[in-house]
Amino acid sequence: MKKILQLVYIVYVLLVSIVTVLPTLPFFVVLIFVFRKNVEKQVHNLVKKWATVWFWCMGMPVKRIGKMPQGTFVIVANHCSYLDALVIFPAIPVYFKPLGKKEIADLPIIGFVYKCIVVMVDRGSQQSRAKSVKMLWQALQNNCNIVIFPEGTFNESDAPLKKFYDGAFKLAINAQVPILPLIIPDTINRWHYSAWWHWTPGKNRALFLPPVATKNMTQENMNTLKQNVYKLMEAELIKYK
Repeated sequence: MKKILQLVYIVYVLLVSIVTVLPTLPFFVVLIFVFRKNVEKQVHNLVKKWATVWFWCMGMPVKRIGKMPQGTFVIVANHCSYLDALVIFPAIPVYFKPLGKKEIADLPIIGFVYKCIVVMVDRGSQQSRAKSVKMLWQALQNNCNIVIFPEGTFNESDAPLKKFYDGAFKLAINAQVPILPLIIPDTINRWHYSAWWHWTPGKNRALFLPPVATKNMTQENMNTLKQNVYKLMEAELIKYK
C-alpha cells in the first residue's frame, strides 16, 4: 500500500510541476524583453512566487522560523537535497543572489531561468572561481544579500554537516558583512538525494540563526569564523532533526 501511495504522489508531483511550469515560461520571456535593465530582480520575484505556490501544492509548505534581520549578509545554508536551491526563494524574504554550479545552466527550461538569477561558477576553473567571487563581492557592495552553500555539495554522511569550504567566510571578511546562518532541516525528507523518485510530502522549515559579525576581522580570523558558524549550525541541525 505504501509503495502505491508513493507512486501516486510521484505522478502527482510530475503533473503539477508540468502544469505550473509551462504556463509560467512565457512570463519569463516577457520579463527578459521588457525589464532588460532590472530583469534579474523581476525574474527572482517571479521564481519566489512560483516556488511558494509549488511547495504548497506539493504538500510541502515552507515555514520560516525566526525573523530575518535587516542588513546585508552572506547567507550560508546547509545542503542535503535538490530542493535546497528552490526552498531558499520562499524562505528568504528579500532579494538575493545565490552561488550555483555552472552545469545547471545547460538544463532545458530550468537553465533559461537559472542564468538570470544565479552567479554561476565552474569549480574546476580557477578563472571562473575568481570571476564569481568578484561578482558576489560587487553584489554585497550594492547591498544585495548573497547565498552560498558552504558544504559545496550534498551532505551524504551521517554527520549533520560536511566540512565547510573557505569561500563564503573569506568573502564576508573581505566585504566586512556579517554571516547569516540558515538551517534547512527537512528538505532531505521531502526529496532524498539518493533517487529522483524519493519524494515525500511534509513540512519544510527554514530557520534563521543570529548573525555572526565579521567587523574588524582579517583573513587570519577566517578559520575561527568558519568553525564558529559550523558549530552553531551543527547544534541547531541536531536539535531540529
